[in-house]
Amino acid sequence: MADETAAAPAAAFAQKTSGGNNAYHNFHNDFVHIQDPNERRRLALAEIDKAPFGWYHVRACIVAGIGFFTDSYDIFAVSLLNTMLGIVYYPGKGLLPTSSDNAIKLSTSAGTVIGQLVFGYLADHVGRKRMYGLELIIIIFATLGQALSSGSPSVNIIGIIIFWRVLLGVGIGGDYPLSSIITSEFATTKWRGAMMGAVFAMQGIGQLVCAFVMLFVTLGFKEQLEVSPKPADCTGYCTVAVDKMWRTLIGFGAVPACIALYYRLTIPETPRYTFDIGRDVEKAADDVKAYMSGKPEGQPDDIARIQARDAAQAQMTVPKASWNDFCSHYAKPKNGLLLFGTAGSWFCLDVAFYGLSLNNATILNVIGYSTSNAKSTYEVLYNTAIGNLIIVLAGAVPGYWVSVATLDTLGRKTIQMGGFIILTILFIVMGFAYNHISSNGLLAIYVLAQFFFNFGPNMTTFIVPGEVFPTRYRSTSHGISAASGKIGSIIGQGAISILRTHGATKDNANPWMDHVLEIYALFMLLGCFTTLCIPETKRKTLEELSGEDQPAPLPIAIASGSDNGKNTVESL
Repeated sequence: MADETAAAPAAAFAQKTSGGNNAYHNFHNDFVHIQDPNERRRLALAEIDKAPFGWYHVRACIVAGIGFFTDSYDIFAVSLLNTMLGIVYYPGKGLLPTSSDNAIKLSTSAGTVIGQLVFGYLADHVGRKRMYGLELIIIIFATLGQALSSGSPSVNIIGIIIFWRVLLGVGIGGDYPLSSIITSEFATTKWRGAMMGAVFAMQGIGQLVCAFVMLFVTLGFKEQLEVSPKPADCTGYCTVAVDKMWRTLIGFGAVPACIALYYRLTIPETPRYTFDIGRDVEKAADDVKAYMSGKPEGQPDDIARIQARDAAQAQMTVPKASWNDFCSHYAKPKNGLLLFGTAGSWFCLDVAFYGLSLNNATILNVIGYSTSNAKSTYEVLYNTAIGNLIIVLAGAVPGYWVSVATLDTLGRKTIQMGGFIILTILFIVMGFAYNHISSNGLLAIYVLAQFFFNFGPNMTTFIVPGEVFPTRYRSTSHGISAASGKIGSIIGQGAISILRTHGATKDNANPWMDHVLEIYALFMLLGCFTTLCIPETKRKTLEELSGEDQPAPLPIAIASGSDNGKNTVESL
């Protein structure tokens, strides 16, 4: 009986497989002789961590990044959308009521909170692969539904738009934890920050393309728009033109999502999930090889896979996920403070970030750029598009890519702390000197703020939660952190940003703008303190950061005939 028991683990592992060359190395055979599943896990993950940067990394960044391109496009199009909805559906006024304007903007954030929490949880319990792509299907469906919406005597167009934007938000929310952790778990340690940053930096490209689409549709309907002296007087052909413009602007957001959908649905499961949660040792080892060779997933021998999984259930030392384990894990002060640091930093950031960014058209109007000397509806919309282009090109896009270039050298914590400090100073200056700075000066400070948002906490609050948590709770914890940020954006947009109209008069529509900026400065200062709760993560493996680093067992059992195999990290 003892002999049968001793023989069981040895039978659990597969024989060497054929195939492999200089281009596509057979990683399976590197580890097939190792009987201890913890050691196989350690070596297979080290293969990913130490892999040279290659096209498979570029491919992963593009597939994940297109989702963030779409997310950003849809989120930041809302300010332009509301401007055009006011012209079409509120003739004589030319703008939406403040309550409707805020409801449409907040609806996306509300849906995003739901998506981040639900998809974050499901990605840890069902699998990254099974959930990835589903969020993109929701985004495509909601975008097309929104673009084809129309009011009726019994249904208000604002209510329909809100419905579709809540659903859109659910899909966008799901993309945050999934894209972050999938990129993180597939990335090489040396360039993990740059890879995750490049995915998130696609937000800047999404904003840029959104501004260009707005510019092009405005130029396309120039003749119809020029007949209207101001938005309130846009009727007839002018109204039809603006109605076509907003539908084109929104509908275009589904195009890149459709392109990326196939690639998301066919990615392999991340080896870390397969090892630590699925306990499927054979599948995880084959998925490492599949990922690096550009294949959808590994194809291990079914019998060996079942035997190895049974053996791993008893031998793997990584804890299993459960509600009790989750509570005990975060009950430890170190882990609880870490989650507080990531969630709190994202909350403080988004209070100000979305309060400004979702109101680009309004901000440009306040500082005298958008409608300056505009003599027609065409000039109003044209200046709004150009103003958004200036902000994105001068602030957002450079900030994103400077972050990508420095994340793995300066470090995440340094960039986040520096960004919060500079933003605190900029908001203090912009708030307390608001009535003493020229319009051009305010615009310059606003562009600087956009730059340091993105070369700062907007980038790092997305990256750090995808690195510091254990595999079994990585997606859930990222979802909690991201949802905290969106709750902050709801507060910033729904409770703080609207204070700018307090005491409004015909001559001054935003008399409290300076006080709103001062409130934002306070939240930037609070972000400096929450940053103290997070560690520096550059050039460290995910297992080091999460405390799951597995030292090699002293006696390594080697199966017969495996003498030419090396099982040290140095050999990788």
